[in-house]
Amino acid sequence: MGTINLTHFSPGAGCGCKIAPKDLEEILKNSRSEKNFENLLVGNNSNDDAAVYDIGNGQAIISTTDFFTPITDNPFDFGRIAATNAISDIYAMGGAPVMAISILGWCLDKLPAEIASQVIAGARQVCDSVNIPLAGGHSINISEPIFGLAVTGIIEISKIKKNNTATKDCILLLTKPLGTGLVTTAEKRGIVRPADKQEALTLMTTLNTFGQVISGLEEVKALTDITGFGLLGHCIEMAEGSNLCAVIDYEKVPRIIGIDYYIEQNCMPGGTTRNFASYGHKVSPLNNHQKALLCDPQTSGGLLIAIEKDAVSIVEDLAMQNNIPLYNIGYLEEKRRNYIVRIESQ
Repeated sequence: MGTINLTHFSPGAGCGCKIAPKDLEEILKNSRSEKNFENLLVGNNSNDDAAVYDIGNGQAIISTTDFFTPITDNPFDFGRIAATNAISDIYAMGGAPVMAISILGWCLDKLPAEIASQVIAGARQVCDSVNIPLAGGHSINISEPIFGLAVTGIIEISKIKKNNTATKDCILLLTKPLGTGLVTTAEKRGIVRPADKQEALTLMTTLNTFGQVISGLEEVKALTDITGFGLLGHCIEMAEGSNLCAVIDYEKVPRIIGIDYYIEQNCMPGGTTRNFASYGHKVSPLNNHQKALLCDPQTSGGLLIAIEKDAVSIVEDLAMQNNIPLYNIGYLEEKRRNYIVRIESQ
């Protein structure tokens, strides 16, 4: 088949192809139903990671879907990343995945069916790793390749973790470094360094299982994962939804080693600019370097945890036991008039 670079078929790699928050708000403004669904515990009235529906006996099902255009040239890795990203939304609600079905759009006149088969094989490997079936799906012939999963999970209602229930003085913890958008854009341009490419791949194929581990802790007040809207976008959703202000210590924000090289090479994906245009007015002033990192769209990014400050050591111990890195990046305070997120820097 020769060498096929999947990213050449991708106008916006991974979660970087997400519709910007401002545009999404416009699209959804007339989508709310006038009906009241009493069993719908989490729906589109909030900006959460998945929908949650009460099925009785203290149990609920979680439903989510996520798909995007190629983020890497390797089809097997593309499938792994897309599957990890979709399944992680279940963990971000505190639940356990039980089943997945695939969403495939493929341009058969440009890309062989065998390449799509490798994509699905990568996704199946991830599903197998958490012992859930990839039970079917739907495919269409389309002008640009897309792939992802619709995932069903289950959770005890008492353990549901939403993204808009944080409280004042909560500490903000993050579980993965930032920078995957910058690195994958560099791959698309052919200037990525092998070590950085491998680190980004490892991050994007690491499931956020820690969300389920901490779901039983009442001290964890809010939980979400960092994806296409970047750290700032998802932090704004958490703080604004909780009627609070987030304070982020920029120097403590973890980042892929060597990420400055890609910022200097102007490898910012288009999603970075769209993100800042959507919510920049809600953030204290940023320099260009801060904007490049904090607005960088993440694919299969880490968990953002809002936890009561007296319980941070509990989560740190659990993270150590589960070999999960944990970064203390800031805290939540009373809402201020001029912004939702304040960036502190040395």
